[in-house]
Amino acid sequence: MKTPTQQSKYNKIANTIRGLSMDGVGAANSGHPGLPLGMADVSTVLWSKYLKHNPNNPKWEDRDRFILSAGHGSMLIYSLLHLYGYDMSIDDLKNFRQWESKTPGHPENYETVGVETTTGPLGQGLANGVGMALAEKSLAARFNKSDAKIIDHYTYVIVGDGCLQEGISHEAAGFAGHNKLEKLIVFYDSNNITIDGKIELSYSDDVTKRFEGYDWHVQNIDGHNYDEIEKAIQAAKDNKIQASIIICTTQIGFGSPNRAGTAQAHGEPFPEDEIKLTKAALNLPENEKFYVSDEVTSLREETQKSGEDAMKAWETTFQSYKSNHPEAAKEHEECMDGFIPSKAFEIPAFSAGSSMATRAASGKVLDYIAPLIPGLMGGSADLSPSNKTFPKGEESFSVKNPSGRYIHYGVREHGMGAIMNGMTLHGGMLPYAGTFFVFTDYMRPAMRMAALMGVQAIYVLTHDSIGLGEDGPTHQPIAHLASLRSMPNMSVIRPMGADETAEAWKSALKNTTKPTCLVLTRQNLPVYDRATLGYAPASSAKKGGYVLTEDEGFDSIVIATGSEVEIAVDAKKELNDAGHKVRIVSMPSTDIFDQQDQSYKESVLPNNIRKRVAIEAGATLSWYKYVGLDGKIIGIDRFGASAPFDILYKEFGITVDAVVDAVKQL
Repeated sequence: MKTPTQQSKYNKIANTIRGLSMDGVGAANSGHPGLPLGMADVSTVLWSKYLKHNPNNPKWEDRDRFILSAGHGSMLIYSLLHLYGYDMSIDDLKNFRQWESKTPGHPENYETVGVETTTGPLGQGLANGVGMALAEKSLAARFNKSDAKIIDHYTYVIVGDGCLQEGISHEAAGFAGHNKLEKLIVFYDSNNITIDGKIELSYSDDVTKRFEGYDWHVQNIDGHNYDEIEKAIQAAKDNKIQASIIICTTQIGFGSPNRAGTAQAHGEPFPEDEIKLTKAALNLPENEKFYVSDEVTSLREETQKSGEDAMKAWETTFQSYKSNHPEAAKEHEECMDGFIPSKAFEIPAFSAGSSMATRAASGKVLDYIAPLIPGLMGGSADLSPSNKTFPKGEESFSVKNPSGRYIHYGVREHGMGAIMNGMTLHGGMLPYAGTFFVFTDYMRPAMRMAALMGVQAIYVLTHDSIGLGEDGPTHQPIAHLASLRSMPNMSVIRPMGADETAEAWKSALKNTTKPTCLVLTRQNLPVYDRATLGYAPASSAKKGGYVLTEDEGFDSIVIATGSEVEIAVDAKKELNDAGHKVRIVSMPSTDIFDQQDQSYKESVLPNNIRKRVAIEAGATLSWYKYVGLDGKIIGIDRFGASAPFDILYKEFGITVDAVVDAVKQL
């Protein structure tokens, strides 16, 4: 039981959070005051007593991670960052939701120090937290020793009703339960209110039974009772075998005489008179904006000191660890630094004259690089044999073998993508994972968040076109290349063969500030003897697009990607026989090509050559910028069909004859 003094201090901190949150939302005249007021008590206990962190070094690797998955309540985390010693001033709070502020409408990790991940799309933060807890468990299993725990921290997540209604929550929670991520503790803000009104309008899940079904540790508490909050957090930490959820019954807009418990409290600024009434009810000065008492202000210095002490204790442990386990310490530091040895880029050449699907080539690249990159951790959405993502010599991650570096995500593409984001953000991990290209439809929200945050994640996307054949239109991607190419900060690479696949992997490993899509074939493609044929080396692919081969005095250009480069090459032979002179451009990545300087782009696609044809077994939308209105595009702007791949290419007009005819018509 807490003493009256301890209870009083918690109450003063929580009410200060409520006052700051109301004032921030009021100053912006937009935002969501309800959640910060409702979850202030839980957050106060967590941050005051349990959260291990150092505001003076927010990236300390053994800190606990705190995620506000219900990101609309962002004034909660901004108030916490201010009160507990981070680089977050009162002026920053006053600048809530304004241009170039540290306090955007939803938390953004690239804008605000102390924010672990960008949240707002509901459920993403929960899945990110699963990824962070997975990373902690994996790294701890690999590097902790009986005489030293250098990785020993928790991931705490606040979720709301919306997070648990989104499908991604089922995927992520099921994964966490199956893998017994015991360092994951989730607080569910159960306030029975959504934007539309009472939650009974749309939601009647028994959350207790649901999470018991996932094999989580489940507790139900009064989210405004400090004793219950403390006991629940401690019980969750004491449970060493399960992820935990603490279902916190709260009142949205707690403290507000007229808005508490109503849908209006969710996303509407309180009127000025209601703010004053609420402050009076909370024993805050009614007419003072952004008020923090001297007693609560002292939290900053207290937390900074305790954080420094915790980090110094860890550093002492780590120094001893380095002395006693030098090889493990070196590998650990390499993981945390994102180290990739130069040897990883010396991928053995593929045999010229052979034939191989680019998915198979990717698998061979993984066989080579996986032992060399300590932080690399892969997986697949139950498609490992098809994606070729399980490297030789690696072992599966599991409850019995948490040091394994291969993850069986199950059929959970959306969850997989968001878990990968959490792994990267945690540090020490370079995740890759596979699925069929068409199923990026399921993973796209997490891919978008990866691009927005600038995190390095590698997607191995096989069965890239109608070339997958008999599975038919449900599995044949059409618009997907154009769609993902249009996403900012996303790199999309579709290699023409095994040698370009190796170059694509090199690019992905170097793309440390963005995710990369490797778009790969099911069907075999030739590995050309480039030297004998006079073709440009495969290393040219690092520039996104390059001249593969050309005739002297060429007057037309054929641009192709992936499996269609072979069609372009064969078409050139027929065009040469008919007296046409042609340049063939392989363009595995339009985004990488677009990043090159103007002189290089002009050298590949000279402005004076307007006779241009692009060929790709996908939507034509992304090719007009390269061929212009005068050029021709051979592609597919309808759904596919079920048949052997060679029949499909013929029936859809993705053929040598189509390229020849297009060039002749220009």
